[in-house]
Amino acid sequence: MKTGLLAMALTLASIIDPAMGLASPGHEGGQMAVGMPATHGEKPTRTINVILREDYNSDRPFVFEPSDLTFSKDETVRLIIVNEGEETHEFVMDTVEENAEHRELMAKFPEMEHDDPNAVRLDPGEEAEIIWTFNKTGTFEFACLLPGHYEGGMYGSLVVD
Repeated sequence: MKTGLLAMALTLASIIDPAMGLASPGHEGGQMAVGMPATHGEKPTRTINVILREDYNSDRPFVFEPSDLTFSKDETVRLIIVNEGEETHEFVMDTVEENAEHRELMAKFPEMEHDDPNAVRLDPGEEAEIIWTFNKTGTFEFACLLPGHYEGGMYGSLVVD
């Protein structure tokens, strides 16, 4: 069922915007503006735990801990992403512009699922791992792009220097 919904969403998206494909520009071969998946056998220099949760008593009810990430150019890192919240959340690393486009598409197709190496979607209690090489310098973003979550404060700065 989910595969059918994804196929339908992608078909509709290509009708609405024929330039849109399965991968965003610059994502070929896993290479993205924010870096790329670690190559086979590449060892991470460190592990960072990223917690996804809610804080409904805050003006930013959707939370990432830590709220900002900093890496060195060419650093390979193991990100352990854990959803300690009560809702489904995403962790997506990309440019602010790419995340904004993705967020608009998610607003139209909220059940759309992804198979991108820079992202995971987790139900409550789930965890995932991304091993990533940050081979480009710049200021990027990590975010939850499910409808309402970004607007609820679920985004942070990702700096590679």
